[in-house]
Amino acid sequence: MDEATYLAFDRGSEAKHELWDGEVYAMTGASVAHNLIVMNLSFELTGALRGSECRALPSDMRVRIPKRGYVYPDLTIVCGPLELEGETDILLNPRAVIEVLSPSTADFNRGAKFDGYRSISIVQEVLFVAQDERQVAHHTRQADGSWVLREYRDDDAVPLVSLPRPLPLGAIYYDVDL
Repeated sequence: MDEATYLAFDRGSEAKHELWDGEVYAMTGASVAHNLIVMNLSFELTGALRGSECRALPSDMRVRIPKRGYVYPDLTIVCGPLELEGETDILLNPRAVIEVLSPSTADFNRGAKFDGYRSISIVQEVLFVAQDERQVAHHTRQADGSWVLREYRDDDAVPLVSLPRPLPLGAIYYDVDL
């Protein structure tokens, strides 16, 4: 499907869909653990970013991946003015992208989707959050354009570039049965 057809289709649908390399994928329902983690992250990020030039946006904001398509990350962090396209529903300037991994999409997210996020020059951080164990993979863009991966587990805290304080895994996984 081409981009224009996809956008018309997705905007007219009650369900969300992603477009990747011309293929459309329906966004399926998420587990309780996935939803709790997203809510915990949203709560923590909103509080940590309050009073700064940055804000967290939920998964209803479509992000354009150049030359690949459109996706709905679980959360994005945007700093400064929003840069939007289309009917103001396509975000062009995410600073950080957060994906909570589902068993069915984990490999795709860590592979092709991560490559897509790295192609957005403004993206500085990509987090992949496991939902079956206390683990976060934190990718950060370096000054030379390379990426560094650090993994955090158990009672660690993730030092996001966009946040004034580290994000504790205890807060991310609050009330999640693991």
